[in-house]
Amino acid sequence: MTGDLHTFGMAIALKEAAAALQRDEVPVGAAILRGREVVSRGHNLTRTLPDPTAHAEMVAIRRAAESLDHWWLEGCTLYVTLEPCAMCAGAAVLARLEAVVFGAADPKAGACGSLRNVIEDGRLNHRPTLFRGVSEAPCSRILRTFFRERREPGDR
Repeated sequence: MTGDLHTFGMAIALKEAAAALQRDEVPVGAAILRGREVVSRGHNLTRTLPDPTAHAEMVAIRRAAESLDHWWLEGCTLYVTLEPCAMCAGAAVLARLEAVVFGAADPKAGACGSLRNVIEDGRLNHRPTLFRGVSEAPCSRILRTFFRERREPGDR
Protein backbone atom coordinates (compact mmCIF):
# COMPACT_ATOMS: atom_id res chain seq x y z
CA MET A 1 0.00 0.00 0.00
CA THR A 2 2.83 2.40 0.78
CA GLY A 3 4.17 2.07 -2.78
CA ASP A 4 0.74 2.83 -4.23
CA LEU A 5 0.33 5.82 -1.91
CA HIS A 6 3.79 7.14 -2.84
CA THR A 7 2.98 6.78 -6.54
CA PHE A 8 -0.32 8.61 -5.96
CA GLY A 9 1.38 11.45 -4.05
CA MET A 10 4.16 11.78 -6.60
CA ALA A 11 1.64 11.94 -9.46
CA ILE A 12 0.16 15.04 -7.81
CA ALA A 13 3.63 16.53 -7.37
CA LEU A 14 4.37 15.86 -11.06
CA LYS A 15 1.19 17.73 -12.06
CA GLU A 16 2.48 20.66 -10.01
CA ALA A 17 5.86 20.43 -11.79
CA ALA A 18 3.97 20.70 -15.09
CA ALA A 19 2.18 23.80 -13.74
CA ALA A 20 5.58 25.32 -12.92
CA LEU A 21 6.72 24.59 -16.46
CA GLN A 22 3.70 26.48 -17.82
CA ARG A 23 4.90 29.55 -15.85
CA ASP A 24 8.47 29.13 -17.16
CA GLU A 25 9.57 28.21 -13.64
CA VAL A 26 12.02 25.39 -12.94
CA PRO A 27 9.59 22.43 -13.04
CA VAL A 28 9.58 21.22 -9.47
CA GLY A 29 6.30 20.27 -7.84
CA ALA A 30 5.25 19.25 -4.35
CA ALA A 31 2.21 17.92 -2.55
CA ILE A 32 1.47 17.30 1.11
CA LEU A 33 -0.84 14.43 1.92
CA ARG A 34 -2.34 13.08 5.09
CA GLY A 35 -3.07 9.53 4.03
CA ARG A 36 -4.78 9.93 0.64
CA GLU A 37 -6.14 13.38 1.53
CA VAL A 38 -4.38 16.17 -0.34
CA VAL A 39 -3.69 18.87 2.26
CA SER A 40 -1.80 21.19 -0.08
CA ARG A 41 0.21 21.39 -3.24
CA GLY A 42 2.69 23.80 -4.73
CA HIS A 43 5.26 24.39 -7.42
CA ASN A 44 8.25 26.65 -7.83
CA LEU A 45 7.31 30.33 -7.89
CA THR A 46 10.74 31.92 -7.38
CA ARG A 47 10.64 33.81 -10.68
CA THR A 48 6.92 34.57 -10.61
CA LEU A 49 6.81 36.19 -7.15
CA PRO A 50 9.98 36.96 -7.20
CA ASP A 51 11.03 35.22 -3.99
CA PRO A 52 14.12 33.05 -3.52
CA THR A 53 12.31 31.06 -0.82
CA ALA A 54 9.32 30.16 -3.03
CA HIS A 55 10.49 26.62 -3.73
CA ALA A 56 7.75 24.06 -4.37
CA GLU A 57 8.24 22.52 -0.92
CA MET A 58 8.05 25.86 0.88
CA VAL A 59 4.89 26.83 -1.00
CA ALA A 60 3.27 23.49 -0.12
CA ILE A 61 4.38 23.65 3.54
CA ARG A 62 3.06 27.20 3.96
CA ARG A 63 -0.26 26.25 2.37
CA ALA A 64 -0.56 23.10 4.51
CA ALA A 65 0.08 25.03 7.72
CA GLU A 66 -2.55 27.56 6.70
CA SER A 67 -5.04 24.86 5.71
CA LEU A 68 -4.56 22.91 8.95
CA ASP A 69 -4.24 26.10 11.03
CA HIS A 70 -1.12 24.70 12.69
CA TRP A 71 2.57 24.84 11.90
CA TRP A 72 3.17 21.24 12.96
CA LEU A 73 2.28 18.96 10.08
CA GLU A 74 2.35 15.71 12.03
CA GLY A 75 0.88 12.78 10.16
CA CYS A 76 1.58 14.46 6.82
CA THR A 77 3.95 13.40 4.03
CA LEU A 78 5.71 15.74 1.63
CA TYR A 79 6.04 14.51 -1.96
CA VAL A 80 8.44 16.46 -4.14
CA THR A 81 9.81 15.80 -7.60
CA LEU A 82 13.36 16.96 -6.78
CA GLU A 83 15.46 16.27 -3.70
CA PRO A 84 14.94 19.14 -1.23
CA CYS A 85 17.70 21.70 -0.69
CA ALA A 86 18.96 22.61 2.79
CA MET A 87 16.26 25.29 3.26
CA CYS A 88 13.42 22.97 2.28
CA ALA A 89 14.79 19.97 4.18
CA GLY A 90 15.11 22.18 7.27
CA ALA A 91 11.54 23.38 6.85
CA ALA A 92 10.35 19.75 6.59
CA VAL A 93 12.06 18.99 9.90
CA LEU A 94 10.70 22.12 11.60
CA ALA A 95 7.18 21.37 10.31
CA ARG A 96 7.40 17.92 11.93
CA LEU A 97 6.44 16.16 8.71
CA GLU A 98 6.09 12.41 9.14
CA ALA A 99 7.88 11.62 5.87
CA VAL A 100 9.58 13.18 2.86
CA VAL A 101 9.38 11.40 -0.49
CA PHE A 102 11.36 12.66 -3.49
CA GLY A 103 11.85 11.59 -7.07
CA ALA A 104 15.06 12.90 -8.66
CA ALA A 105 18.28 13.32 -6.71
CA ASP A 106 19.94 16.76 -6.80
CA PRO A 107 23.73 16.29 -6.78
CA LYS A 108 24.32 20.08 -6.79
CA ALA A 109 22.02 21.18 -3.94
CA GLY A 110 20.30 18.13 -2.44
CA ALA A 111 20.16 18.01 1.35
CA CYS A 112 18.54 14.58 1.72
CA GLY A 113 21.63 12.52 0.99
CA SER A 114 23.37 14.06 -2.03
CA LEU A 115 25.44 16.95 -0.59
CA ARG A 116 24.35 16.59 3.01
CA ASN A 117 21.53 14.88 4.86
CA VAL A 118 19.52 17.32 6.95
CA ILE A 119 16.46 15.05 7.12
CA GLU A 120 18.23 12.12 8.77
CA ASP A 121 20.65 14.08 10.98
CA GLY A 122 20.49 12.36 14.36
CA ARG A 123 21.31 15.58 16.20
CA LEU A 124 17.93 17.09 15.31
CA ASN A 125 14.88 16.69 17.53
CA HIS A 126 12.71 15.41 14.66
CA ARG A 127 13.56 13.24 11.68
CA PRO A 128 10.98 12.55 8.98
CA THR A 129 11.19 9.14 7.33
CA LEU A 130 12.91 9.56 3.97
CA PHE A 131 12.02 7.78 0.71
CA ARG A 132 14.27 8.39 -2.31
CA GLY A 133 13.82 7.77 -6.01
CA VAL A 134 10.01 7.44 -6.16
CA SER A 135 8.90 7.97 -9.79
CA GLU A 136 12.48 8.99 -10.48
CA ALA A 137 12.33 8.66 -14.29
CA PRO A 138 9.47 11.13 -14.96
CA CYS A 139 10.77 13.51 -12.28
CA SER A 140 14.23 13.55 -13.88
CA ARG A 141 12.86 13.76 -17.41
CA ILE A 142 10.87 16.98 -16.89
CA LEU A 143 13.93 18.69 -15.37
CA ARG A 144 16.37 17.43 -18.03
CA THR A 145 14.05 18.57 -20.81
CA PHE A 146 13.56 22.00 -19.23
CA PHE A 147 17.29 22.68 -18.92
CA ARG A 148 18.17 21.13 -22.30
CA GLU A 149 15.72 23.48 -24.03
CA ARG A 150 17.30 26.51 -22.36
CA ARG A 151 20.91 25.75 -23.29
CA GLU A 152 22.55 27.43 -26.22
CA PRO A 153 22.57 25.22 -29.35
CA GLY A 154 26.37 24.90 -29.14
CA ASP A 155 26.23 23.62 -25.57
CA ARG A 156 24.49 20.33 -26.48
